[in-house]
Amino acid sequence: MSRTGGRIRREADLAPAVEHHLASMGYTVWVDPDGTDYFDVVARKGTTIALVELKVADGRTVLRQAIRRRGWADWVAVAVPTEGLAHRIAERPVAERGRRVGVWWVDGEEVRVVRAAEPIVTPGSTDPFLRLKQEMGERLDLVAAGALPLKVAWRMPLASRRSLPGGRSTRDWRIEEFG
Repeated sequence: MSRTGGRIRREADLAPAVEHHLASMGYTVWVDPDGTDYFDVVARKGTTIALVELKVADGRTVLRQAIRRRGWADWVAVAVPTEGLAHRIAERPVAERGRRVGVWWVDGEEVRVVRAAEPIVTPGSTDPFLRLKQEMGERLDLVAAGALPLKVAWRMPLASRRSLPGGRSTRDWRIEEFG
């Protein structure tokens, strides 16, 4: 691990513990699967898709990243290297869907859940992100079948710039709008 004085310095140092945590819950896990570092950790169990954003500092940025990527997953979490940062992120005032983002603290080789991730779209609600989740599922099917090698760009970031219903792009999404 890239540590100085016991401190994690790179996002990649968080990945092994997160990967192990998700695998222990029955997920198939890919770290930076398309080699672009757009999706830090992608996991799937059955039809459920999860994303985990890794960040060594700057809790505001990691929440924004998680919210921007929520359209590709059923739930999203963030993982950070210190308990204090995890609690600051969890206590940050955000609207309802922002509170659904899980907050995890990587404590050495273990993941401590400070706030559990909840489904982004509540059961019974219309899913405005269904098309994006289908695209992600198709990519994961190809990877799982060996038809799409790991570290080959999926071009998913380009999909984030396409308009969604209402003429908005995922780049326009804000934490505050999820009340």
